[in-house]
Amino acid sequence: MLSRTANNLFWIARQMERADYVARLLEVAQRTAALAPGGMHAGNEWHSAIIAAGCEAEFFLKHDTVSPSAVMDFLIRDRENPSSILSSIELARANARAVRGGLTRDAWEAINGTWLDAPHYLQAAKAPESLGRILDWVRERSLLFLGAYSATMLRNDAYQFLRLGTFIERADNTSRILDVKYHILLPEFSGVGGGLDYHHWSAILRAVSALRAYHWVYNDRVKPWKVAELLILRPEMPRSLRASFDHITEAMSGLAVAYAGRSGECHRLATEIHRRLKSESVEEIFEFGLHEFLTEIVDSTIMLGKETAKYYLF
Repeated sequence: MLSRTANNLFWIARQMERADYVARLLEVAQRTAALAPGGMHAGNEWHSAIIAAGCEAEFFLKHDTVSPSAVMDFLIRDRENPSSILSSIELARANARAVRGGLTRDAWEAINGTWLDAPHYLQAAKAPESLGRILDWVRERSLLFLGAYSATMLRNDAYQFLRLGTFIERADNTSRILDVKYHILLPEFSGVGGGLDYHHWSAILRAVSALRAYHWVYNDRVKPWKVAELLILRPEMPRSLRASFDHITEAMSGLAVAYAGRSGECHRLATEIHRRLKSESVEEIFEFGLHEFLTEIVDSTIMLGKETAKYYLF
């Protein structure tokens, strides 16, 4: 396969997964903002979404202050923000058009249909009360594409590049959405374990469609260390870091087989991160510092993406 084609496939999957992530990130902000009392920390939940999306500097080049409408506009439909939902969908469609023959009809129509409907749906999100319907649509379209390529693509190198893009992006995104909690300055009266703390963690579980899974696995009230364990270490949780790196290492192995057993630094790095997620306990993670651990995972995942591009996509 041409490296250009592999690059297109890899980024189609990353961009569709990123649109889904930004939608889930905005849901966390909306839910936690609804719970936050007024006062000096009001609006910090929306600021946390900008930080977790990795575009704080770009946001403040265009906006003087953080407000729900400004954050929604920047993360949903700002074409100058490459991580906005609209930009992600448009970039995914451009990449898909470039490799139209490498996708099944179902996968192509999932992306093209999303692109055709995006301006209508995303331009409607002008106020916080309209946000829920828009975010539901984005998640549904992302899941439609994931289901389409998973159910219809031949298990060859094209499929492995799509899979690799999906799960590298998901690992990065799960780390960031879990770390949103540490960007929110809680009011002084609401410490760890308090009522507001409970609802913040519940909002994160809801945003990654894991609240029911949490209660199924733990049969307990929401506790920070158990949320962290579920979203970092549990292989049966589809959006956990462990599950994402299970898929990443499998895709890397599939590509190595497809290309005469050759491997590079990206394979070594993926294996190293995977081994760490398999060996560490949640107690060790909290002793090290959850925020510090997640920061290391984000940095390592970014490096993995760069090494993958260097080895396969250039």
